[in-house]
Amino acid sequence: MESRRFLFSVLLLVGLRCGAASRSVIRLYDDQSQKFLRLDDNLYCESWRFSVETNDAGKWESIPSRCQRFVEDYMTGGRYLSDSTIVADYALEFARGVQIAADGRDAWVFDIDETLLSNLPYYESHGFGSEEFNENLFDAWVDSAEAPALLASAALYKELQQQGFKIFLLTGRSEHQRNATETNLKMAGFSNWEKLILRSSADQGKHAVIYKSEKRLELTKEGYRLHGNSGDQWSDLWGFAEAERSFKLPNPMYYIA
Repeated sequence: MESRRFLFSVLLLVGLRCGAASRSVIRLYDDQSQKFLRLDDNLYCESWRFSVETNDAGKWESIPSRCQRFVEDYMTGGRYLSDSTIVADYALEFARGVQIAADGRDAWVFDIDETLLSNLPYYESHGFGSEEFNENLFDAWVDSAEAPALLASAALYKELQQQGFKIFLLTGRSEHQRNATETNLKMAGFSNWEKLILRSSADQGKHAVIYKSEKRLELTKEGYRLHGNSGDQWSDLWGFAEAERSFKLPNPMYYIA
């Protein structure tokens, strides 16, 4: 019996939107039933999330409307915690292979939002990324200093400190949010970081990749060896003065260019 075969037929679909940009897609054609197959929302959104995490989707403005329930289920269920834990486990496995020198210059860089602190309580009230981002509302949330720790990263953070790494926190938050950020970090169980780096007035308007690269470069010029870098955005990890290894945490709710 001839095996069932699925053929790819290239067709332009007008009106299908992924984020804010219309896209051409490849439709699956079932050679046996001679019908085109339509991906159900769950399967489509799983593939969309994969493309987001691998950066195949590139810049995107908001989650597709058909994926709001999928992202909610992912973020509030066990899969987000599991994915975050796997990333932390790989980071810890790498860190355990680093020979820590006695000079105190072996370093690890952490982003804050969706890396050490979870803003999930905020996004639960704002469509899990389906609503247009409101900077004023988010700043008010930051000022409340109520974001909980991302548990997998908290465990990694403490293990790295015990091994002797110097911890640097490099965030896109602004300098005027320092007090709220420090308070939140301490309340969430983080302590004894080497330095908390926030955007100064001179850093405002800089592309995230440039801003974070420049700050990492300053650390290397101070003699620090950047072994690891953990962040939920590709812009946390790319650029110059990169760490020896970078670890991308999951985040299907928003994209920072």
